[in-house]
Order: sequence, then structure tokens, then C-alpha cells
Amino acid sequence: MSDEREHSDEGDTFSHYRRRFLKGLGTVGVATGVAAAAAPARAAWGGSTFQDAIGDFFQDHYQRMTPEEMKDALARIERKAKRKFGVDITCVDTPPIPGVVFGYALNISKCKGYRDCVHGCIRENNQGRDSQVQYIRVLQMDKGSMNLEKSEHYYDPATVPVEGKFYLPVQCMQCDNPPCVKACPVQATWKDPDGIVVIDYDWCIGCRFCMAACPYWARHFNWTEPQIPAKELNPVTNFIGNRPRPKGVVEKCHFCTQRTRKGRQPACMEACPTGARVFGNLLDPNSEIRHILENKTVFRLKEELGTEPKFWYYTDA
Repeated sequence: MSDEREHSDEGDTFSHYRRRFLKGLGTVGVATGVAAAAAPARAAWGGSTFQDAIGDFFQDHYQRMTPEEMKDALARIERKAKRKFGVDITCVDTPPIPGVVFGYALNISKCKGYRDCVHGCIRENNQGRDSQVQYIRVLQMDKGSMNLEKSEHYYDPATVPVEGKFYLPVQCMQCDNPPCVKACPVQATWKDPDGIVVIDYDWCIGCRFCMAACPYWARHFNWTEPQIPAKELNPVTNFIGNRPRPKGVVEKCHFCTQRTRKGRQPACMEACPTGARVFGNLLDPNSEIRHILENKTVFRLKEELGTEPKFWYYTDA
């Protein structure tokens, strides 16, 4: 068996056994389940690749990992990226910044529907190109209407903006009361102290309960093995941010933790050519986003649901 076949089979085969283990083997069946997983794993992978798989299998939840476990997990991700994409990456763990709660505001008067934010997000967050997973969805709406159910998700005119239309980008709202977190049966998603709702992709079992619970269409299931051009793979990735995700997990916007927790702006904000996006620390009274919230007429989507989104919309009017 060639190396190429070994590496392409690794994710699918091991993912199958990981899900069996998490969904119902229980403590009595652990030894049997591991033995069943290990036999084909040795045959398919062998050597250090098998060790990486076992490390994934027994990796504890991100929130409970010791520094040594985290070091080993980061090293495994780097080795897998090298095998799969043929490039060297550095994977880091970027924790929340104390005293910071992030929020977003978007000026729909300035959004022209160009979708530059979508493409900037795809590149920055190592989203699979063939899978068409996109964290940001720009909706084309009829002026005077806020009926999201009648919006156009896949508009494709010769030029934008279209007369009589306006544009409403939607993504993860980073809710203060996130229904997705409550729906997850294995606690693979949670809200960090800086307000960002994150996912441990190694812990996710792909049940998609969180997708059903999210009222904003913000979570996306990765149906295929991500295809990322090696030259576009970010050399530095974040453990719960923009590292390549495996097939069979749910992923979503995370406010670019690999950037924002280091004092940078999200990729979508940098990519926006019209300056429609404002991002910042809600706890900083001198921040631009606080100025907008205190001086503009703002609104949030589906506010009646009580999810308390940290993503606001406003206009110049």
C-alpha cells in the first residue's frame, strides 16, 4: 500500500471507530472497542501514524488537557498537516485575553454584496474548497423587508449591488446564551471567557444536534475531506481556530481566534472593501464598537429568541 493511500484512509477509518467509542461503548466495552479499532489501524497506518491516531482517540477534552497533553496534540496536528499537504505548519494554542469580550457590528448601508468577506474568511480559516463550507453567508434582501426566509443565498447577478436590494451578511452570532452549546451531547462546544463560542474538533462526534439548535444557520457539517491548496495553507494555525478540520465534524466562525486573540482584526473585516464591519472589545468604553452601540440605532437578528447575540447591525440613517 502506498503512502498516499495510507494517509488518505487515516481520517475516515479512525473517525468511524472514534464515533463508535463515544456514542455507546461505555466503560465496559472500552477494551473491546479499542482492540477492534487498533487491529485495522495497525494494518492501515503503522508506526508513528498509528501512534498519532491512538493519541487522537484518547485525547481528553480541550478544556481538561494538561500542558503536556496539549503539546502532544499540537505536535500531532503538525505531523498530520505535513503528511496530508506536504507543508510545514506550526499549530499553537491561543487562549482568551483577560478582560476582553469581543463583539461585532455591521453597517448594512455600506455592504454592497461583494462577498470579499466570504473569500477572505475561506483563505484565513483553511476551509475546504471543494466542500463549499463557508462561515459567512451574504443574503440578498428586498429593500424594506427583513424576512430572512425569502432572502437569496446564492445570488449571482452580473454586477452588485442590484437596484432594489440590500445585503445582509450572517455568520455565527457568538451568542451569550448559545442554544448550540446546550444541544451538544458531548460538550464539544462551549463559550470562552471572551464570549467566543468555540468547538473542539477532536471531540466533536458529528451528530449535528448543534446545527439543528442554531437559529442562524451558522454551523456547517464537513461532509468531505477538506481540499486546501498547499500553497494556501496558513503556516501558523490555532488549535481551536483555523487548523484544517477533518471530515465528519461541525465547524463555524470563531471570530478568527488565531488573529483576534493576538490583537489583530478578523480576516473578514480586513477583506471588506467598504468598511462595513467593526470589531472590538465590548468592555472597552473607548472602542469603536462601543461608540456604535451607544450612538447608533442597532438591531440583532431573531432577538426574540433570547440568544443574546454579540453581533449587531446598524445603518447610516
